[in-house]
Amino acid sequence: MRILLDESLPKKLALVLPEHEVRTVPQMGWAGTKNGELLRRAGVEFDVFVTADQNLQYQQNLTGFIAVLVLVADSNRLESLLPLVPALNAELERIQAGTIARVAVD
Repeated sequence: MRILLDESLPKKLALVLPEHEVRTVPQMGWAGTKNGELLRRAGVEFDVFVTADQNLQYQQNLTGFIAVLVLVADSNRLESLLPLVPALNAELERIQAGTIARVAVD
């Protein structure tokens, strides 16, 4: 699966998703791009956009865009996100284009 990590997430998060093709917003040269344009661009090249922006679903109409996974943790530090990886992998297996899902520690 082709995954784009939002610029607010640590790039080392890609290392714990070795079975996927993972790039970051800065690697794509899209740093600072507004969310609507970012989602449009990402939809051409990626299957899933992973972000920590919990307001994205309220700011953007996601219909017709790629799947979006929102990571909910105490912080965006890798140490806080690592406990989410098993649930993230499980959600990556079932998420559909144009949908949004939240991954949080229970």
